[in-house]
Amino acid sequence: MDSSPIQWPIDGVLDLHSFRPQDVADVLQEYLAQCRARGILQVRVIHGKGQGVLCRTVHALLARLPEVQSFALATPAFGGHGATIVHLQPLP
Repeated sequence: MDSSPIQWPIDGVLDLHSFRPQDVADVLQEYLAQCRARGILQVRVIHGKGQGVLCRTVHALLARLPEVQSFALATPAFGGHGATIVHLQPLP
């Protein structure tokens, strides 16, 4: 992936299925950073159902990011299985 900033509308939903697997970590970190900078502190990350490879990859990454306050698989009210809801720390 090139080093230019990701340019897409930030609406608090990130569907990772349109990105190459090797780009997912960079995409996720950049998207969360842009959301946080815009004051969007609850993000829905779509990664597919169950505990597949992409879901495990996303959760492992989220567990290491200091700006992530908490995360959990989405409930039916938030799109059900196949997504994770991420709560970000507010900017200081």
